[in-house]
Amino acid sequence: MSRTGDNAPRVRIDKWLWAARFYKTRALAAEAVNGGKVHLDGQRIKASRSVKLGDVYELQRGWERLTVVVRGLSGRRGPASEARQLYEETAESIERREREAEQRRLARMQRPVSEHRPNKKQRRQLRSLSGKK
Repeated sequence: MSRTGDNAPRVRIDKWLWAARFYKTRALAAEAVNGGKVHLDGQRIKASRSVKLGDVYELQRGWERLTVVVRGLSGRRGPASEARQLYEETAESIERREREAEQRRLARMQRPVSEHRPNKKQRRQLRSLSGKK
């Protein structure tokens, strides 16, 4: 029971992120929160913060930035179908994530990929072009 007297279950943000399957372990979730990768209303939060229905969290996982709204509370990690019911990603977040993924894909296509490593002669030519000895 919470200190405020209401009967709503109290779930820590690190435990909720783990239960909602944003992170593989609770330790990784706590590390992300304490590392400043999770924000509430633009402010960093601590791993011990209680999650409330309707809270809007901004998460950063690698290249992805997600904005999610809390729709359910759970401290137990269940199947992915149940975990998906705990949050709702905003439309702006989905659009931004897809746009950034497309930009990364296009950037990868611009870099030439060699089928093999350069041989000794080609390495010397590369060094001379870059100005290194």
